[in-house]
Amino acid sequence: MRTASGSLFGLAYGDALGRPTEFQDYGSIVATYGVAGPRELTGHPARVTDDTQMALAVGEALLEVPAYTPESLEPVLTRRFVEWLKSPDNTRSPGMSCLHACVGLAGGLPWREATQTGSKGCGANMRVAPVGLVPGLSDNQRAGVAQLQAAVTHGHPTALAASELTAYAVFFLRGGLAPADVLAALRERCALQRTTYHRQWLGELWRQPGVSRPETFMAHGWDECADALDRVGRALATGRHEGDPCRATGAGWVAEEALATALYCYLISP
Repeated sequence: MRTASGSLFGLAYGDALGRPTEFQDYGSIVATYGVAGPRELTGHPARVTDDTQMALAVGEALLEVPAYTPESLEPVLTRRFVEWLKSPDNTRSPGMSCLHACVGLAGGLPWREATQTGSKGCGANMRVAPVGLVPGLSDNQRAGVAQLQAAVTHGHPTALAASELTAYAVFFLRGGLAPADVLAALRERCALQRTTYHRQWLGELWRQPGVSRPETFMAHGWDECADALDRVGRALATGRHEGDPCRATGAGWVAEEALATALYCYLISP
C-alpha cells in the first residue's frame, strides 16, 4: 500500500513540478530554470496536468470494479473517462485523441467506435501506472487491463504495447527489480509478446485497413516499442547523459517515445 501511495504521489508531484515547462523547448527550460530544471512547485496549490487526472481515473476505476475482467472494467473505465471529460477541472491542455474519444463515449458510442484507431499518442500510457501497482493480477490480466485502458482512446497497436510496457516497468520496480535490469526485462517482454493479441479484452479492434491478422496488428506495435527501447540502450551506452534527453530517445508525444524517454530519464538518475 505504501509503495502504491508513494508511486502515485511521486507521479503527481513530478507532473506538477514539470507542468510549467510542458510546451517549452529544452533551451527555454534551461534559460528559465537552469540545467537542473524546475526545483520548486508553483501555485497554491500546485496543479497537476491531465496526465495525473487521467491516471487517477484509471486508478479509481480499478478500485471500483468487483473483478478484473473486461466485462467489469470496461463500463467503469469509460464512465470515469467521461466524468473526466465533463469535469470543470478539465482545463489542463488535454490531448486531442483523448478528447475526441471521450466525446464519442459521452455520446453513447461503444469504445471500439469511439477510439482513435490511428492514434498512438502519449495519452495511452501517461495514465497506466496504477495498472502496474495492483497486486495479485495474473500476467494476462495485467496485460489486458493495460491495453484496454489505452485502447478506449488510442486504438493503434503501438499505443497498446507501450502502455503494457509502461505498466510492467512500474510492476517490475514495485516488485524489487533493480533499475539496471528493467530495460532488459522490457526487451524480453517485447520479444515474448510480439504476436500476442488479447481478444478477450480488445475484441475485433485489430480489424483495421491493411491488417490481415491480429498477430500482424500487434507485431507492428511491439516492433516500434522494441526499436524505442534499443534507442534507450544506445543512449545509456554512450556514458554521456547531459543535454536534452529527447534528442536521444524522442520528444515523447507518441507512445513509444513517451515510454523510452521516461525510462531513459529514470535510468540516468534512478
